[in-house]
Amino acid sequence: MPRADYLLASDDALIAQCEVDRYRASGPGGQHRNKTESAVRLRHRASGVTAIGEDSRSQSENKRHAVRRLRAAIALEVREPVDLEHFAPSPRLAAHVAGGTAPLGAATRVTGTYWAAVGELLDLLVAGQLEIGATAARLGISTGAMSKLLLHDDAVARAVNDLRRARAMRPLR
Repeated sequence: MPRADYLLASDDALIAQCEVDRYRASGPGGQHRNKTESAVRLRHRASGVTAIGEDSRSQSENKRHAVRRLRAAIALEVREPVDLEHFAPSPRLAAHVAGGTAPLGAATRVTGTYWAAVGELLDLLVAGQLEIGATAARLGISTGAMSKLLLHDDAVARAVNDLRRARAMRPLR
């Protein structure tokens, strides 16, 4: 199943693809925090990616947090192969690139569409040996615009820089 199918699935559909663990979270939050099993861990069966939600005393809120984190983790960690000779960006990635960083507010960055576009962008970057200029050229944008897209979200920037460090390349700033 393609990664985009996971990322674009509804919250309930994505949770159905996971093993769900409920547990008592430790840490601050007063005496009520340790009385209930309000923390949630989602383990996506197909990809093996795990995300947790233990921010709240409400199990349903923690489940929502965990699903958002799971989407981000799948997009950032699961790579799909790209055929560079026949590459054409999906309409989702094309819209993401054309919009630049202007529409990428906090509300946008929690959607499955955003994470599906980010996953595809990272796939293309990895297929292009993490070269920013070459990847930007394939997308028809400037190197500066490409850097802004990659550095706009802290989690994406961290993932890109981890990939670059693993190949002994200098991190983006």
